[in-house]
Amino acid sequence: MSVFEMIRRLPEIGAVRRVSRALAVLDLVLNDDQDILNFYSFDARWSPTEEAALMRDGSGNGYSIVFSPDGAFAYGFDHESPMSPWTTGKLWPGLLDGVPEVFHSARDDKAFAEPNGVPQATVCFWRTTEDSAWRCGPVHNVAADGADWLFDLVADGRPEAYLTFAEDYYERALDLDAVRHVYALMPLTEYVVTSLNPERRLTDLKEGIAEIGYPRS
Repeated sequence: MSVFEMIRRLPEIGAVRRVSRALAVLDLVLNDDQDILNFYSFDARWSPTEEAALMRDGSGNGYSIVFSPDGAFAYGFDHESPMSPWTTGKLWPGLLDGVPEVFHSARDDKAFAEPNGVPQATVCFWRTTEDSAWRCGPVHNVAADGADWLFDLVADGRPEAYLTFAEDYYERALDLDAVRHVYALMPLTEYVVTSLNPERRLTDLKEGIAEIGYPRS
């Protein structure tokens, strides 16, 4: 499934932001190894006007979704994709064609670029607040761009999908009701935290919760 099919599965911007914030909080709670970066993160202070949802799998793959008053702009990067600039030396034809001007600052953000300035991207899509659907460039001869697995949990939007992912990734059984609590963005409580990870306490997460912008009781 390429970016063309994936963006048809994506819900509206608000739902993508909500799920992204929930993914970040769940990983914050579950990952108690300070030497390992969280798989999912969310920065509510990305800039004075922007928030950013990030995924990094530790193997060179990841994505970024920048939310602004104008909408949302996303990059995805599958380092094994034949569309990778690591392989081709440049972006895949059509990938950035048609990006609205309101997203040019996110498009050109050095945080998402290689040292030579080329964005680390095999996937790109966006949606302005005036759009009725997500959009992408006219990517030519699209190959395996990674859009399907990179953005699967965001596109799916169900707590059950995260449960399946996390039980495999963290190798532990999880409380589905606690996952649903976080997906609903209900205030985080000590009970929910310890239900997900008995080794964690709410006070341990204070800074991370503030960075994510997630409510706490």
